[in-house]
Amino acid sequence: MKKQVILLAGTRETRLALHDQLESILGNYVSIMSHSSEEALPERISEKIVIYSSYLIEEEVKHVIGEGCEVIIANRTINHQYIDRLFSLPAGTNVLYVNDFPESVNDSIHTLKALGIDHLHYHPFFPGIKYPQTIDIAVTPGEMELIPDSITTKINLGVRLIDIHTIMKIVDRLDLPEALGIQVADRYTRRIIELSQKLSFLKEEAVKLNQYLKHVVDGVNDGIMALDSTGSITVFNDVLEKITGIPKERALNRKVNEVFHNPELLHFLLKEAGEEVPYPFLVRKTNVMVHRMPIHQEKTVVATFKNMDETIEMEKAVRLELQKKGYIAKHTFENILGKSKTIKETKKIARKLARTHLPILIQGESGTGKELFASAIHMVSSRRDAPYLAINCNALPEDLLESELFGYEEGSFTGARKGGKKGVFEQADGGTLFLDEIGDISMKLQARLLRVLQEQEIRRIGGTRNIPVDVRIIAATNKNLKEMIEKGEFREDLYHRLKVLSLSLPPLRERKEDIPLLVQHFIYESHKPKAQIERDAILKLTGLEWKGNIRELKNTLLYMLAVSEGDIISTEDLPVDQQEKSTTGETGLTGYKKAEEYKTLLQFIKELNSAGKSAGRPQLSLMMSYTSSPLTQQQIRLRLKELEQQGLVTVRRGRSGTMITQKGMEALEQQHHNTFSI
Repeated sequence: MKKQVILLAGTRETRLALHDQLESILGNYVSIMSHSSEEALPERISEKIVIYSSYLIEEEVKHVIGEGCEVIIANRTINHQYIDRLFSLPAGTNVLYVNDFPESVNDSIHTLKALGIDHLHYHPFFPGIKYPQTIDIAVTPGEMELIPDSITTKINLGVRLIDIHTIMKIVDRLDLPEALGIQVADRYTRRIIELSQKLSFLKEEAVKLNQYLKHVVDGVNDGIMALDSTGSITVFNDVLEKITGIPKERALNRKVNEVFHNPELLHFLLKEAGEEVPYPFLVRKTNVMVHRMPIHQEKTVVATFKNMDETIEMEKAVRLELQKKGYIAKHTFENILGKSKTIKETKKIARKLARTHLPILIQGESGTGKELFASAIHMVSSRRDAPYLAINCNALPEDLLESELFGYEEGSFTGARKGGKKGVFEQADGGTLFLDEIGDISMKLQARLLRVLQEQEIRRIGGTRNIPVDVRIIAATNKNLKEMIEKGEFREDLYHRLKVLSLSLPPLRERKEDIPLLVQHFIYESHKPKAQIERDAILKLTGLEWKGNIRELKNTLLYMLAVSEGDIISTEDLPVDQQEKSTTGETGLTGYKKAEEYKTLLQFIKELNSAGKSAGRPQLSLMMSYTSSPLTQQQIRLRLKELEQQGLVTVRRGRSGTMITQKGMEALEQQHHNTFSI
């Protein structure tokens, strides 16, 4: 399940521009919603990460910010795509900088100067103030309608975008993969490169490019170096100085081969052609990944240096932290397949239940997907970033299950681990604990579990102190707990504690319209992903009762795939026991259309028998093809088998083929009653 952030802006134009920017950078990892005060704000936002387009909108939107929200106020920067429009203006030119508020005007001018675009004289302008009438050039970040009519030259720089520092802050706060941070840095670096290409025809190109790069590249996480056409270093940022240990002053304006002495690295940086792919090097005893990006038109090279040792250590730390927390939920609601009204309604209810911290009891037959629903509920809950642990209460003996649930202190029993051990309740603290097969735990453990639900604390085996825990319990069973309560096998008070919220999962026989979709999914995930299943086989599968539900369906499909010839699955590939079962898909003369098929088939058999011709499957299929109910030879075979079981025909091998019986003749005589029954 994607994490979610909400963007709040003042105007529609700003909202759209910033939404597109965030979507292009974070869209693969984060679901982004956006609103503007100019259009309409949501009634209330709770438990979300909210991004303000600027501190200026805080008063306009603070009434919709609810409990649990974390606000990130975006720093904005000039849209690099249009900066070259400013460099086309001569140095010392007076320009009117236009925006909606004085604060935003001053912020924008400050940003431009900080980026080194300070060759112009900027005059702040916003609605309500006067400006020098001698100025005939105006610059604005998307507010074209605010430019005075007397201005002849209007330059639109586009909406100011969120800067890299805010983007990296969002990435860090959402705990997104570090690889994304690298991509963000590369993205900004590429924009720098694109900008350098646009500025290449200007007289002050080298100085301005280096000045601009310096202000930007020092803010990224990678080391960045730029080389001109002579191999001299024109950019050497602070991060690269830290990675290599080479002072910036010793590197700038010197030949790269005077600063670096690794021949392989020098060849990689200075080669004229080759793939633009990262390559690892050892630089001053530091393992680095170097990415070379040539700007061919200007014969310039920009290289990024990534400290591989730091990256590896960070990945290890992340993995270690995940191990400390426990397991991670693997399934989302997107993994629960089905288009039936029943399953859609069940998923809708489950999503609503996920919003609370209350215990949930999931009830359903074996194989209906109870663990999938538990995992999906966790993934959309407010605990989704916390641990998710699952334990099958039926898989362990009572004593072992008790130690797994509650943990134990050192020396509490023979073989106890030195220092003791945390149970799953402690490991899942702050998150969710899924207890599968809850109906199988002993009365002793039921009592201990009840205490945890009542007191929100546990005591380890052999321990003397109570340990508070904040764990949401999701329990599941395929047993009738009410019957167990009547028999004295399950505590009624525990039942009511667990069933604060309840979710009943439908058996597969109540959502048979989902079977074709599930079948295709299982085939796609199998060792024969391109296999095709015949329509008759789908009908057969749809007609079965599936007491083992989805698990049984999957196992059946895997069997059929294993025994099928080539990539075609037919009814003949069904397990023997299921071929014998009566199904609503192919047997039983229920429904008008089915009765008509059997009646027509019997009539054709009678005609062929009377003419002394063979009533074989090929001939019958050909004759049926001219009716409103054409049947394949495989479908003919199934229907003949049913007719034979009912005593209406006798199926023979050889030239004689199928013969109609006396009982079949009598069945045909019922035609004048417009019915056909057996």
